[in-house]
Amino acid sequence: MPFGCVTLGDKKDYNQPSEVTDRYDLGQVIKTEEFCEIFRAKEKTTGKLYTCKKFLKRDGRKVRKAAKNEIIILKMVKHPNILQLVDVYVTRKEYFIFLELATGREVFDWILDQGYYSERDTSNVIRQVLEAVAYLHSLKIVHRNLKVCVRGVGTSVGPLTQHSWPLCWQLENLVYYNRLKNSKIVISDFHLAKLENGLIKEPCGTPEYLAPEVVGRQRYGRPVDCWAIGVIMYILLSGNPPFYEEADEDDYENHDKNLFRKILAGDYEFDPPYWDDISQAAKELVTRLMEVEQDQRITAEEA
Repeated sequence: MPFGCVTLGDKKDYNQPSEVTDRYDLGQVIKTEEFCEIFRAKEKTTGKLYTCKKFLKRDGRKVRKAAKNEIIILKMVKHPNILQLVDVYVTRKEYFIFLELATGREVFDWILDQGYYSERDTSNVIRQVLEAVAYLHSLKIVHRNLKVCVRGVGTSVGPLTQHSWPLCWQLENLVYYNRLKNSKIVISDFHLAKLENGLIKEPCGTPEYLAPEVVGRQRYGRPVDCWAIGVIMYILLSGNPPFYEEADEDDYENHDKNLFRKILAGDYEFDPPYWDDISQAAKELVTRLMEVEQDQRITAEEA
């Protein structure tokens, strides 16, 4: 399918809003994210369903930058474990990004049915994520936003158990592609991804998943994604975050300071009973992915 708009900066290449609505029915908003609204779009001529992300230019420079960034990165990539770009339209007021529609259930719902995530389940997910990230890294693309969605950490619930964690966690940008039992996992959300032209200095990410070099305000690169995969793997295997700090609603500054202190020191443990039945090989991979020194951290390709 040809892209509705190939270039981004030239006014003469702006699409008319009618070009979008003539081709697609957008329907209702199904999700609102920090930078965009997400629709389930239907192509009128074929009836095929897609995901549409709409970014409003009036929402500011960060939104415009996020939209342009996602378009540039997605035009570069083609991998079975990355949600593929289908079409792009840029009007005077909006960016419309059309993507494959992942029809599979959220990982959260899958876990609720199963009761927990086994080591085998975790291995299957992490293997696919590592393959996709190794591909991105071969193109010198750093995702910078691999994470799980947290509901509960930083509140009074305390550390999560393997039995309670499905109520509090879901994989935010790692989703099942379809509803088949052996569905593949796909990575989405590339608005914070960055081409690694030299080491990156700009801090980016969610506190619980920041690599030590980001916390320490050092220049960083592809190893930050491997650290994030280590954090995700730790959570899937144990039901607990590797770095946890009780939050006081009136003292978030000290919460982050204490959290960052633990990250900088690599201060996590394989606590019983959550890790009692986890293999030594799995623990070793987590350890190598979460190596504090970025130049000693295992790469996605090596893992």
